Amino acid sequence: MIGRDVRVGACLYADNMDCLVKFYRDTLGFHTQWNGGDADVDAEYERLSKLGVRFPTGEPITYPFGIRNFYVADPEGNLIEIGSMSET
Repeated sequence: MIGRDVRVGACLYADNMDCLVKFYRDTLGFHTQWNGGDADVDAEYERLSKLGVRFPTGEPITYPFGIRNFYVADPEGNLIEIGSMSET
């Protein structure tokens, strides 16, 4: 991999988000401000828009299977998915 532009991605899906957050926060020591509730995807999109964040796939969308999400690009071009189950 020397000399190559390599990107690695990770995505975590959870049946029990509280358990997963407690593991990363309490066991591994990651810092979070999330309280375990559903993400307000549209509010987060608006907040990040005001900060000039780049959204390579555009505004939040709701998929037929119930996930509402959007993607943010970090300064290196890595994609971060922000989403939640749709309320409809």
